[in-house]
Amino acid sequence: MRRRGTLWFWVFVGPFAAGLALFTYVPLLWSVGLSFFDAHNTVTPTRFVGLDNYTAMLKDDAFVDSLRTFLLFTAFIVPVTYLLSLSLALMVNRVKRARAFFRSVFFLPAACSYVVAALVWKMSLFNGVRFGLANTVLGWFGSDPVAWLSSADPPWYWLVIVTVRLWLQAGFYMILFLAGLQRIDPVLYEAAAVDGARPGWTVLRHITLPQLRATSVAVVLLLVINAFQAFDEFYNLLSDARGYPPYARPPLVYLYYTALGQGQNLGAGSAGAVILALIIAVVTVGQARWLRLGRTDADG
Repeated sequence: MRRRGTLWFWVFVGPFAAGLALFTYVPLLWSVGLSFFDAHNTVTPTRFVGLDNYTAMLKDDAFVDSLRTFLLFTAFIVPVTYLLSLSLALMVNRVKRARAFFRSVFFLPAACSYVVAALVWKMSLFNGVRFGLANTVLGWFGSDPVAWLSSADPPWYWLVIVTVRLWLQAGFYMILFLAGLQRIDPVLYEAAAVDGARPGWTVLRHITLPQLRATSVAVVLLLVINAFQAFDEFYNLLSDARGYPPYARPPLVYLYYTALGQGQNLGAGSAGAVILALIIAVVTVGQARWLRLGRTDADG
């Protein structure tokens, strides 16, 4: 029986484990190896250069600027998405009727492809001509059409990028908060009411938010990781037949052009990917320690 249980375990898990190793871990390790070689137009380099690729990437102003820009982007998009998702969850949780309907409506954008959403935003909502939805609304108030994606001063493209990301992400994190809200014991709210606590900010601050601490930590960590991995919406919103503009260039877009662009410097691109992965790991671990992930109140 023990052997049969082991056999069936590998029957079900084996194909998944093999695919994970072949398509995830092997390319990952190969990329780390490429970062130490001069790999122009090849994935099987022979000339070892040590840390030269890492040094070159850290001295590359364009790469450093992309990291600096998206540190600021992360610092903005994470709290905004957090507050919006939490607000939606609180509202949906208070609905007495048709709760499943509203939950589905807000979650539905999470099932949409980032590429499709970016193209809808680019071609229909913020297409830069007077017939686009945003410019049509501005025209009702007598304003001139705005080139939302092709103007760097003022940087209206950030409005487009932020709105599409909020539309895509908020519903998913709302579901996480809803799950956390439904785990809170109603007795806590009843006791607060008996003690004279008024519904609203007092109850939210002293009961709801502390009970959502574990969920909040998970949401913040996921938001930070997703912000640093941004690629699809930026590339599809801002790129055109002429290429990608020099502004609003996230690290993954920059590394994409470095590794697969005209020069095809796979060694430098791999080194940049490793640097980005280390930054994400450091930020994530730092957040986890700061937010005391995995600790209980008894741990101090």
